[in-house]
Amino acid sequence: MADSSHGHGHTPAAWTGVIIIFIGFCVAGAFMVMDNPLGFWGGMAIVVAGGVVGGIMRAMGLGAPKAHPLKMTSSAPQPTRTVTTREPVAAES
Repeated sequence: MADSSHGHGHTPAAWTGVIIIFIGFCVAGAFMVMDNPLGFWGGMAIVVAGGVVGGIMRAMGLGAPKAHPLKMTSSAPQPTRTVTTREPVAAES
């Protein structure tokens, strides 16, 4: 399973988006504790801006390349499995 996400999130677009979103959450959390709704919503706007910046950077080619699905060829013969029956073994007393 670890190999299926090789390189996941290790791009400039991902790092930049996550850092901006983290700063937005910190700003929103600080203003929430200070009971300042305007500052809280400003922090939430920074969170949204982080997602937008990450998306724009990915569109510019700074994100992970899209994976292409593997094509299966049906020309190769499929392996067959033979089933062998086994005789029951008598239990020793």
